[in-house]
Amino acid sequence: MAVSDPTPSASAALTRAHGRRLRDIYRSAGWPSQDPLEIDLLAAGLLQRVHSVGGHETLRVTDAGLRWLATVLARNRAALSAHEALVRRVAQEMARAGRLAWTGLSLRAQVASGEAALPLRWCVARPDVFSIRHTSVESYVEPIVHEIKVRRADLLADLRQEAKRAAYRDLGECWYVLGADARGRSIGAPEEVPAECGVLLAGPDGRLSVARPAQRPARAGLPFGVWMALAKATPVDSPDDDAQGLLAAN
Repeated sequence: MAVSDPTPSASAALTRAHGRRLRDIYRSAGWPSQDPLEIDLLAAGLLQRVHSVGGHETLRVTDAGLRWLATVLARNRAALSAHEALVRRVAQEMARAGRLAWTGLSLRAQVASGEAALPLRWCVARPDVFSIRHTSVESYVEPIVHEIKVRRADLLADLRQEAKRAAYRDLGECWYVLGADARGRSIGAPEEVPAECGVLLAGPDGRLSVARPAQRPARAGLPFGVWMALAKATPVDSPDDDAQGLLAAN
C-alpha cells in the first residue's frame, strides 16, 4: 500500500525526538513502543504497522519516512557546516586581534553545587572558542569564552542551562555569538541573553558586530589545570600568519 508524504502541518509538528525515534526504528527490528512519539509518526505516515504470520506487530519506516529523515539529515549537516564556519570566523577574529584562540577544548571549571557542605563542584566546560591575550603577565590574560549559535532552537535550549553559563563565567568573560537565519535575520535578540553575557551578532555578510559587552568576572588569571590544557592544545592560526611570512621573505 502506498503511503503519501506527510502534510506540511504534520511534518512541522515533529521534533528532534521524533527524528531520533524514527532513526532508531530504521536501525532496529522495529518493535513498537506504543507511546505518543510513535502515535505521531504513525499519524504522519512516516511509520507503518506490519503484522507477521504469527500475529506479532512490528514497525517499518515508510518511503515518506525515509524522505523526511533525508531532509532532516541534510538540514542538520547544513547547520553543522554553518556552525563550524562561524566558530572558525570568531577564532580567527580573536587571533587577528592579537589573542591566542583555541577551539574544541575541554576545560575544568567550578560551579555552585547548592549544598552547604560542598558549595562548589567541578565540571567540564566545552566552549566553542576560548581565547586569552598574548601576554606573559597572568593577571592580563583576560580569558574569553565564545558560545556560537546558528539555530534558534539550539539558542533557546542553551539559555536554559544556567550551570553551563556559570562554568563559562568561571573561566572568563562569556559571549554569545548569534548567527543569521535563511532570511538574514538574527536568530535571537540581545535582550534574550542573560545580562552578564556579551552578545555578538553575525550578519549574513560574515561581519561581527557587538550588540552588548560582557560583564568581566572578578577573578583574574586562570587555574593551573586550564593552563595545562592550553599547553597541550594547538591554538588557531592567525589569518595574517601567511602574509607575515611573505613579508619576511622579501
